[in-house]
Amino acid sequence: MSHLVLARKYRPKSFDTLVGQDHVVRALSNALSQNRLHHAYLFTGTRGVGKTTLARILAKSLNCETGITATPCGQCAACTEIDKGRFVDMLEVDAASNTQVDAMRELLDNAQYAPTVGRFKVYIIDEVHMLSKSAFNAMLKTLEEPPAHVIFILATTDPQKVPVTVLSRCLQFNLRQMASGTVAEHLKNVLTQENIPFEVTAINLLSRAAAGSMRDALSLTDQAIAYGQQSVKETDVRDMLGAIDQSYLFDIVRALVANDGSALLEKARQMEARSLSFETALTDLANLLHQIAIAQTVPESIANDMPERSLLLELADKLSAETLQLYYQIALLGRRDIALAPDEYAGFTMTLLRMLAFAPQDSEKNTQARRQAPATTSLNVGTTTPHAETRSAIPQLAATPTAPVENIQSNALEGAPVLVPRVVNFDGNWRNLVENHLKLGLARALAQQCELISYDDDSLTLRVAESQKHLVNANYQNKLSEAIQQHFGRKIRLQIEVGTHAYTPAQQNAEEKAELMQSTETAMMQDSFVQNLINDFGATVIKDSIKPI
Repeated sequence: MSHLVLARKYRPKSFDTLVGQDHVVRALSNALSQNRLHHAYLFTGTRGVGKTTLARILAKSLNCETGITATPCGQCAACTEIDKGRFVDMLEVDAASNTQVDAMRELLDNAQYAPTVGRFKVYIIDEVHMLSKSAFNAMLKTLEEPPAHVIFILATTDPQKVPVTVLSRCLQFNLRQMASGTVAEHLKNVLTQENIPFEVTAINLLSRAAAGSMRDALSLTDQAIAYGQQSVKETDVRDMLGAIDQSYLFDIVRALVANDGSALLEKARQMEARSLSFETALTDLANLLHQIAIAQTVPESIANDMPERSLLLELADKLSAETLQLYYQIALLGRRDIALAPDEYAGFTMTLLRMLAFAPQDSEKNTQARRQAPATTSLNVGTTTPHAETRSAIPQLAATPTAPVENIQSNALEGAPVLVPRVVNFDGNWRNLVENHLKLGLARALAQQCELISYDDDSLTLRVAESQKHLVNANYQNKLSEAIQQHFGRKIRLQIEVGTHAYTPAQQNAEEKAELMQSTETAMMQDSFVQNLINDFGATVIKDSIKPI
């Protein structure tokens, strides 16, 4: 066969060429260098992340003619034969095709004999969870007392189905899904070596479509090369994947901002005319909303050279954080339920109409009003005050409005929040105020990470720990300030300082939750029924499963 697919051609043959699994490579390399070998290894992870590839590299490391090493030569007879999959002392078994006990017994009977040419007999059993119960039992005896010359390497996509008696006798490594950035960089290197012209956006689309699988990414790239006649272009990849043009997505979000139902339906009709996948469209729309939320919360994290940077920042400025979260949740639910719709078009358009129906109609007006209203908050970085002094210095506050009612109403007409005059006593309990009285929305994240430093009739001073200072942005500050003024019925000047630490409602909740969890675990372990299960049946309590009632 003249053509070798990319997934096979660029299959890693050494630890240093394996991409995205540094944590496993480091552990195995150190073990090999120190000659600390285990008789059974278990590699777990989703498809295409390198389980079998890693098993073959480990087999070379164990049988390389230069000795046991983390850097096999790749040139000796053992290395080359293992690469070709025909090394006499390496046996690869697909457990999905050999589930029965007879096949396993035959394999294990041969394990007692010494290797023919290698240093170790290596048994690679793929998809080991597919073995029958009797086959697992037959394997268990050999795993308990293995011959010194035998190494088992098990691989599975579903470790939950592997009996715990087998798991406990293996050294287990969990291979992670590949990050899309890692996949994209590898694809760029492969295409550069292949002298295939490509567009970066097309590579990003392929890496996202691979969903963490490097093998799937390379297979999709092979398909894209054929589809694009020896080039990988964005338009070709979008057509191949049924992906949605980013311009459609941005137009859809703009129509949502403008509350323009007719524009939304027109875009949906255009997408239907191009036979685009509406299920993929909802996935891409959720991804775009996620990017907008990041641009809104941490704008500096959006790369300056990102083509859509200005558009993301523009939409982040026009949408409230609450509306973004609502749209994102509706997009996810729409994608989940689209198979239940009469057809994909109906499911997609209904999802968009649902966004219009549930979105706050005045969100854009409120956002514009906050931009035009005079600032009522300030941020002082680096100022800290000792806890004990500030707590003892906090006075009682009775927030009695002094502004006439007619002045407050006139401010409301200009876009400021309506303040209902009333007397509200405040005892300095910031946590109680945050959790039981303020209407915060997404500003709750900021409020929960604040400690009250001082207050008087006209102002509140809060402190945020250095680790949480990213929450102190204008959007959250304005919302927190509005909630406080609405509660007290008058203008309150809000100041937020950033210090080295802060004793916050979030920290208090965490402490109480930890205490409750500890007492629950203690009660569980002291329960007579649980003790009987442990003593009589050798049961093990999975602490992560214990939940307070």
